[in-house]
Amino acid sequence: MSETLSNIARSNDRVAPNAALQVEVIADFVCPFCFIGKRRFDEALKAVQGPSDVSWYPYQLNPEIPPEGQPFDVFLTRRFGSPAAVEPVLKHLTAEGKMAGIDFRFDKIRYVPNTISLHQVMQLAETLGVDQSALAEDLLSAFFEQGRNIGDKGELIDIAQTHGISAGDVNRVIDSDQVKQLVLTREGQVRASGMAGVPGYLVNRRLLVVGAQPTDVFVNAFDRAMFGEGTDALESPLLN
Repeated sequence: MSETLSNIARSNDRVAPNAALQVEVIADFVCPFCFIGKRRFDEALKAVQGPSDVSWYPYQLNPEIPPEGQPFDVFLTRRFGSPAAVEPVLKHLTAEGKMAGIDFRFDKIRYVPNTISLHQVMQLAETLGVDQSALAEDLLSAFFEQGRNIGDKGELIDIAQTHGISAGDVNRVIDSDQVKQLVLTREGQVRASGMAGVPGYLVNRRLLVVGAQPTDVFVNAFDRAMFGEGTDALESPLLN
């Protein structure tokens, strides 16, 4: 992605609309709206029933978190200030999640990881031709539904192995300064576009859908990107 997302999405010199669907997902694995958005996005993909190519771009919501992670209660206190302020937020997320088929279990979460290593493994998955969306689903589910510390190397290896990625490859890519720099460079390109939060979905390099939008918004964006229907205005976020 040599151009910024906003330049690609707004360019007057676009590729012609076509019936194939290419989506670049920008997300992080400790973002509950990214999980909700993924489920809605997946439903939209099923609805269009056409050929699609989905790739994932890195974005760290909390790059300041120490490499070993941060206790969940500390993270929530620093972000929201008090348990009273946190409770309605978690209730809202739990309700939104249920409608998307997600069983958020915030009571099980003990640590919020620094997600750079997860993005490095996602980069490895792309290189190996592994289904990034399937891996992302398992990472999100492990964190939000099972309360697993997905920043722990052992947990990450366990999840990656279910997708045919060896422990040796996971160790190698996590320890690679070159892969880490590649991830940071790709993230920097996303941030340079002006994106200050996730999720985001760049559809056929024509439309940028921002936020965990309802399924019908994704379907409409797919139709517009593939067949040139409507305008190319960017979607407005409903959730942050």
